[in-house]
Amino acid sequence: MIKPSIYVVKLKRNFLPLLFLGFTFCLLLFSSSNLPAVKSGLALWANSVVPSLFPFFVATELLMHTNVVTLLGHFLNNFMKPLFNIRGEGSFAFIMGIISGYPVGAKIATNFRENNICSKEECERLLSFTNNSGPLFVIGTVGILMFRNTVIGILLFCTHLLACITVGIFFRFWKKGKETFLNSSKNVSLYNSQKNYASFSNLGEVLAESITNSISTILLIGGFVVIFSSIISILKASGILNNLTVLISPIFQLFHVDSNFVQGILTGFLEITNGINTISNIASRKLSINIILVAFLLGFGGISVLLQVWSIVSKTDLSIKPYVYGKILQGVFASFYTYVFMNVFPFFNFDL
Repeated sequence: MIKPSIYVVKLKRNFLPLLFLGFTFCLLLFSSSNLPAVKSGLALWANSVVPSLFPFFVATELLMHTNVVTLLGHFLNNFMKPLFNIRGEGSFAFIMGIISGYPVGAKIATNFRENNICSKEECERLLSFTNNSGPLFVIGTVGILMFRNTVIGILLFCTHLLACITVGIFFRFWKKGKETFLNSSKNVSLYNSQKNYASFSNLGEVLAESITNSISTILLIGGFVVIFSSIISILKASGILNNLTVLISPIFQLFHVDSNFVQGILTGFLEITNGINTISNIASRKLSINIILVAFLLGFGGISVLLQVWSIVSKTDLSIKPYVYGKILQGVFASFYTYVFMNVFPFFNFDL
């Protein structure tokens, strides 16, 4: 009677070693299809991720060495506090998270926690809605390059933004009543003492530190892109992805979604860019289905981005739970808003 429980304990203890061993074995077994996938992942990172995100990472780091956070906190406190239950300084994470892209919002929220700018609860609320796809990716990459239509990109960005604000309003109640309140003036002075403001005398040092920190983050993202490109390639070559597609297709058919979309959804669940690219290339007379599914993936972000955020957040005492719940909600709200926009405004309806 004791043996089954022993086996369960051993399996739980050895699950990750077995998983990593299996991954290594698959890399060797499917090397012929895996190598092109890795090259494709590297090309995606070098040609799309680095040009769009690296300058924003450097800009964010530089702004953190100025009084911009303090000024935004002063001017936008009356907007952030009633709407999101976050002090005004959180507006910096909100704004930069909108204009830059994954995972800038999470990185700023983590910096805020490390420098004691916002409370633990406020930083967790920031995590739930400030980590978003930027306009360069949504309008440029998804709209213009993938769908070949600027209006679709604008529609997806508008609904993405509305969904993120809606999630932020929902999460204003996260751990309400359990806040660890901070004194704002003491908070800012502590931050100022820990980070030197940029000046002409230390500009070289500040710039070098900002670039170094940004390189570390961009390399981390590149690693995740390459690894998940490899994982998706293995799942396709081994037939696991096809079997999952066949297994899940009946569920989507209940919602009148063609089975051709299932593989794209599963791929996007793992890595957002590959999934969106797959869905956008599916020929359909009802293009609204393609767009609504892409809206969900943009809001959700995928497991790859989740692990990127987790790796950043793990340096602090912040919980990853609000991020996970927030991204699921954001995907749902983004899909809903996209559906409403396409049915209310005729020029957003692309069905043939």
